[in-house]
Amino acid sequence: MKMEVNIVVGGAAGQGMDTVMNLLGKALVREGYGLIYSKDYMSRVRGGHNFSRLRIAEGKPWSPVESIDVLVALNEETYEIHHENLDSSGKVIFDPGEFSLPEEESRGIPVELEDLAKEAGGKVMANTVAVGALLVLLGLESGTVEELLKETFADKEGMVEKNIKALKAGMDTASRHCSACFSMPQKDEDGKKLFIDGNQVLGMAALASGCRFLSAYPMTPSTGVMNYLAAKSRDYPVVVEQAEDEIAAINMALGASYAGVRAMTSTSGGGFSLMVEGLSLAGMIEQPLVIILAMRPGPATGLPTRTEQGDLEYAIHSGHGEFPRAVLAASSHEDAFYRLNKAFELADRYQTPVIFLSDQNYADTHRSVEPFDFSRVSYNRHLAEEGQYEKPYKRYRVTESGISPRALPGQFEDEVVLVDSDEHDEKGNIIEGAEQRTTMVDKRMRKLAGLAGEMDEPDLYGEPNPATLLIGFGSTYGVLREAVDALSESGMKIAMLHFSDIWPLPVKRLNEMLADAEKSFCVENNSTGQFASIIRRETGLSTDHLILKYNGRPFTAREIIAEVENNV
Repeated sequence: MKMEVNIVVGGAAGQGMDTVMNLLGKALVREGYGLIYSKDYMSRVRGGHNFSRLRIAEGKPWSPVESIDVLVALNEETYEIHHENLDSSGKVIFDPGEFSLPEEESRGIPVELEDLAKEAGGKVMANTVAVGALLVLLGLESGTVEELLKETFADKEGMVEKNIKALKAGMDTASRHCSACFSMPQKDEDGKKLFIDGNQVLGMAALASGCRFLSAYPMTPSTGVMNYLAAKSRDYPVVVEQAEDEIAAINMALGASYAGVRAMTSTSGGGFSLMVEGLSLAGMIEQPLVIILAMRPGPATGLPTRTEQGDLEYAIHSGHGEFPRAVLAASSHEDAFYRLNKAFELADRYQTPVIFLSDQNYADTHRSVEPFDFSRVSYNRHLAEEGQYEKPYKRYRVTESGISPRALPGQFEDEVVLVDSDEHDEKGNIIEGAEQRTTMVDKRMRKLAGLAGEMDEPDLYGEPNPATLLIGFGSTYGVLREAVDALSESGMKIAMLHFSDIWPLPVKRLNEMLADAEKSFCVENNSTGQFASIIRRETGLSTDHLILKYNGRPFTAREIIAEVENNV
């Protein structure tokens, strides 16, 4: 059995859970440990109950688990909510100045978080005290955390010394109760990994893919993409514009794309609703555009900080009229980096919008990952070149593939690049003739055949000829993978088919495996089984069972395992 340690830090918004987990997570990754860190937070600045899970395990931990080895309870509510999941040999770090544990609770590690922080230089450093206590329980030295504190507070006079003092105070106090209480998993040999969340992965991928303009309006859980690119805008040639609303955001991005730069916008469900007229405009004028749609529970404002996969059908069918688009999805951090690059390449090649699906489960989850291979990133503009297009230049020239030569305004002397949101002829002039309308619709829709040929088949993990088949898309990748591993160990012939390219739906492997499986399950974070419905429409095949979850929280492997075992 693999060694692992699971930590939960909980408290009210504003108490510093993120500081504890980020500092500890970065230190652990630098030390060579594999980990995953996920958040569960409420839509408020102060108060409420927020918590984060950190799982430290050998190799690549793919999903968090419910069991807890160390509970850092920053308030009494955290203990009340989570103590039932605390292992019998687990520990609870708490501040006795804030609350007391029940008399029968023998697992407590009292650490005066606020008092020790004040002695070190300020109440704000209580989270650094907590990190010190965690280091002792895990049997780790403080050197790496001290390095991180020096990097973090290098430009703030006196803060390095104060934080190190707070760190040491937490270590000294915790060591009186327990030291090296847990067996840590084996380290990675080189320890050279990134500690990065999903939104940061997408921001980095966009920058590496040549994105030079992003316009967006902040909307959880997509805002981190904009924040990442904005932070890089001083060092790299990318313009980030916080628009007044999502209508402006998509139209600004379209304008930037028309002017010749790779452009993107990012949003969530409510913001995407405002963008759909602009989405149709992109379809009509055949303008490349990448849209990151970070799904969250709806309708309306829904659960702004929670996760769901409820916008799949909407992404595929949004916008008035018929026009081609591709829909891709973020699954693992490793895949999403290269998948977003593919989205940009498809948008440019097929001159069409590409919607890239994410969700809070993916966007806000940190993982330790291998550094990305930038040599795998492509940058092809697919622009018309002098001497390689038929004159006179026609922006919407009818072609067999449906792809017309794309030129930028002013690119060619004596040629005009004319676009129009009304139906138009090959030149770009407005038309209303029935025959011309049919010709132009057919031209645009022929791109779907090309896009279908670009879609990757789903990832097959597990038995090559499984009796039981799990199907999913997007952020369920990690939890499905761990469910397959657990069920395989129990003797079940099982595999998963996991989709990252969703539309046009790649069906070859799906047709082969779904028909042969004795039992099949489609696993989705929505209430209606949207992906299962798409599979049924496109292939005529149905899964035997749906495993659905729509309470705003991601699946756990245990939930999926239980559903499979109950129905096989």
